[in-house]
Amino acid sequence: MNIYGKPVMFAIVAFAVIAVGTLVTTFIPLFLPATAPALQGVKPYTAAELEGRDIYIREGCNNCHTQTVRPLQPEVARYGEYSRAGEFTYDRPFLWGSKRTGPDLARVGGKYPDSWHYQHMKDPQSMFPKSNMPAYAWLAERKLDTTYTERKMKTLGFPYKTEEIKALESKTELDVLVAYLQKLGRDLKEIEKGSVVKVAEAAVPEKNPFEGNADAIKEGKKIFETNCAVCHGKDAKGGIGPNLLRKDFKYGRSDSDLYTSISKGRPGGMPDWEPKIGRDRIWKVIAYLRTIQEK
Repeated sequence: MNIYGKPVMFAIVAFAVIAVGTLVTTFIPLFLPATAPALQGVKPYTAAELEGRDIYIREGCNNCHTQTVRPLQPEVARYGEYSRAGEFTYDRPFLWGSKRTGPDLARVGGKYPDSWHYQHMKDPQSMFPKSNMPAYAWLAERKLDTTYTERKMKTLGFPYKTEEIKALESKTELDVLVAYLQKLGRDLKEIEKGSVVKVAEAAVPEKNPFEGNADAIKEGKKIFETNCAVCHGKDAKGGIGPNLLRKDFKYGRSDSDLYTSISKGRPGGMPDWEPKIGRDRIWKVIAYLRTIQEK
């Protein structure tokens, strides 16, 4: 039967097809527990993180910073592991974004210590001179309003304790914003750490293989200025991180000690640099540091 020549029949069939499609794509998912189940290990937001997220949205941070790493080699190389749907189960609304006036923040959690974020929010240009990000120092002076915190947690179904919310009464808006930033990507990093099969590590040589190599020292200076100066200062005399020019520096008495500190990270915010820049580049940074320590 040719329905194209029968307008009424065609309309009925078209309506039926559209209705079935709407049912399958719109109404049925409403009754499913989740269309993108959370990755095992991804946790709901704490009260502090949720309040920080609301401030992040209120201040329009998502207008300049995305929170999604696309599965493209340049993106993964710059920002870290690509994003997965299960990471965002607890995000309402999603903050993936599409405009990067500033860098993507999907993997910023744990990359820097809290003190770095406080300084960066108060004076972005002190960390990145060419940054066009405005200062948010005033957030440190605004006491956090917790009037609706418990209601938010209940509405979203996130677990919480009354004491946890009570403790927020002494916090500022900047405190919870930093807590939120430290949450971003942190769960996935913990999942990845737990899934990595540990193998025997190569012994760290006592002597720097690039010691006295002028080209390596020059490259080490560039690597330091790009990755380390923001915390340790351009002259390595310290800032957020400790002074590296002291020869009695606790974690740098020998080249192998300093290599271990840089490659594996330290408690308090020092990230593990070996996966990011590799062994040779770390040794080149150390070669550079030793030359300026001598001066």
